[in-house]
This record gives sequence, structure tokens and C-alpha cells, in this order.
Amino acid sequence: MTKTRPIDLRSDTLTQPTVAMRRAMAEAPVGDDVFGEDPTVIRLEELTAELLGKEAALYVPSGTMSNQLGVRTHCLAGDELICEAGCHIYNYEQGGASVLSGVATRTVEGDGGILHVDQLTELVRHEDDHLVRTRLVCLENTHNRGGGRVLPYDSVDSICRWAHEQGLRTHLDGARLFNAQVATGIAARQWSEHFDTVSVCFSKGLGAPVGSALAGPRDLIRLARRHRKLFGGGMRQAGVIAAGALYALEHHIDRLAKDHAHAQKLGEAIRQLDGLQLSTPSVDTNIVIFRVDSRLTDAATFAGRLREAGVLMLPMSRLDIRAVTHLDVTEAEIERAIQILGDLVHEPYRGDVHVPQKSSYT
Repeated sequence: MTKTRPIDLRSDTLTQPTVAMRRAMAEAPVGDDVFGEDPTVIRLEELTAELLGKEAALYVPSGTMSNQLGVRTHCLAGDELICEAGCHIYNYEQGGASVLSGVATRTVEGDGGILHVDQLTELVRHEDDHLVRTRLVCLENTHNRGGGRVLPYDSVDSICRWAHEQGLRTHLDGARLFNAQVATGIAARQWSEHFDTVSVCFSKGLGAPVGSALAGPRDLIRLARRHRKLFGGGMRQAGVIAAGALYALEHHIDRLAKDHAHAQKLGEAIRQLDGLQLSTPSVDTNIVIFRVDSRLTDAATFAGRLREAGVLMLPMSRLDIRAVTHLDVTEAEIERAIQILGDLVHEPYRGDVHVPQKSSYT
């Protein structure tokens, strides 16, 4: 008897390459990318730069590396970056700014991940031999821990204008920037024009198996290429994996709207269930974060019961659970997940305890 596959909503990084994507990868022309001779990587970098409205782009193995290259190209040891307290750069990259580049991080608590310029205006440190040098402002769009929220465009504009007026540089962690594009109709290049550098990820909602890119001015990307070698990100015949990312850019952006529709359906169902509560006021894109009533159970236990029933979601805290829709989850599977959620909420609490699932907060 064939076992039904679980409905895996832990992350959009769990997508499998499609048949057409696998074919593109198998047939990709390749060369040595450290020598700058891989034609597929070159094509990917050119298309990424074009879509983001930047002079150049650099293909790297991961979003963490792309963000940390952004930090390193803008800052020297002893500098400081400002970011929102819940952002990926601060929470999920092992303090990479300080470990890899000697850069301090100053966090500001946002409203569901959203900062406003008036929260930042007093944070630029004056020139003093005793102080770190405020150098960089980092934003994240869409905001992962904010439940996939799209940053308000006017806030992005005002923060970046203010930063540049202060002589600061700006970096966007746009791991899911194309989700923001599809959700708002604002092109990725229009979001990106406010930032000196932009990181985008191909292995989340776009469904490629490997890789991210950093885009920006040609001189900064040349410097980032040098730092990529230091960080261990120089790859040889990388066209095999770059072809997956290239296919994703060419074919998978518009279809993100399906993931958003699935997430909104899931979010609306959760809103109607006693014992569960959405952690965000709206579901903007493909991430749904909800809270379990502590009188019912806790997040790890509830996620364990979901797993037993064939639905995989990720505990984020003692009471919060995250679900992420993606191209490998169908509408029928979302409807089935909703049914299972409802069944579990109405089951008597059994008092069982489950070991939390392995976390991957990307």
C-alpha cells in the first residue's frame, strides 16, 4: 500500500526541482566560475542584475552568504549596522556580521518586522574615537518572522532616503523579494532602487535547489566576489545549479500568486478556529504564523500531533507555529491541512509531549 506523502509546510526551501528544471540543469553549459568562465552563471547574474535594476550580480551558495557579503562590502571592522530586531541577518546567521567582519549590530524593535524612519533618526553615532561607526541600514522584505509581511513601500523609501542623507549605505535582505513583487505589483527593480545592495534567494519560493545572489554597483560586486572566495563560496562548474536558479527566474515568479492564495485560504481558516489565532493582522504572501491557545497545548506538542496526522509545520516559539506554502503544495493539500487543523483543535487534549521538529528558520 502506497503511503500518502506528508503535506510539508515547514518551509519553501523544501521544494523539489520540477522535471523541466532538472532537464535545464542536466543540459546546462558549464565552465569554471572562479575563472569567470561559466556561461550559465554569467547568464544568471546578468538576468538577476537586470531584474533588480543593478549594474552587476554575484551568484553565491546561500542567502546567508549573500547577506554577509553585503555587510562586508559596506563595512569595516569596528563599524555598526542597524537592523530590525526580528530580521534574518540578526537572528539566523550566527552573528555573522561580528564573527566574519567585525561589525557590530544595533537592533530596533519593529511592529511585526516593520520599522519607521522616526525610530532611527537618533541612532547615528557621532564621530568619536570611543564609538563604533554607524555605517549601514539593513531591511528585510518580505519579513520572515513578521509572517511574510511586505514592508510598506513608503517606509522603505523614507528610511533609505534618510540613511543616504546621513551618509549611510543600505542593504536589502530580499530573500523573498519576488513574493513582495507579486503581492503588490511593485517590480523588484522598483523595490531595489532604494538600496545600494540587494540579496535575493532562488531556493525558497522560486523553487530552485541551490543559491542566492547579491546585486549592486559593479565595483562593490567585484569586491564581494573577492570576499566570496574568502568565505568559501567560490564554485567551479556551478552552471549545473545556476541553471535551476535561472529556470526559476524565467518561469516561477508569476506562479508565486498561487502560493499566496493558498496561504490566505489557510490563514482565513485558522482565523475561524477556536484555540488558534493568527500572529499577524494579515497574510500578505506565503507565510502563515499562528499561535496555539496555551490552555489547549503548546506549539511543539501541537506540531507533533499535526505530524502524526500527515501535516508538517514548524514550531517557532513556545506557542507560535509557522506554515509556508510553496510550489509543491496543492490547493487540495491546503484544504486537507485545514481539515486536519480543525479536527485537532476539537480533539480533547491528550497530555502527550512530542520532541520538537528540527528547526530551519529560513
